[in-house]
Amino acid sequence: MEVNIFGHEYTVKTDADSEYIQKIASYVDEKMGEIVRNTKTVSTLNVAILAALNIADDFFKEVQKREELVADVEHRSAALVKTIESQLE
Repeated sequence: MEVNIFGHEYTVKTDADSEYIQKIASYVDEKMGEIVRNTKTVSTLNVAILAALNIADDFFKEVQKREELVADVEHRSAALVKTIESQLE
């Protein structure tokens, strides 16, 4: 399948859904566009590297949110189990 990122066509070989791949390509393209608008960088390599850093930052923030949510669910679950066990005694 073909995707367009930053004005260039790329062939992507994948078993993933084409709509999903297009969504990812659009996200990368958006990030690269943001870099150009905010930095006035003209080097495609620099734009790609800065976009990759921004995407990695987004990813790590989401991972941290997920870890915090999992810890909260585990804490609440343990509290519920403790409450239930105390009521069963």
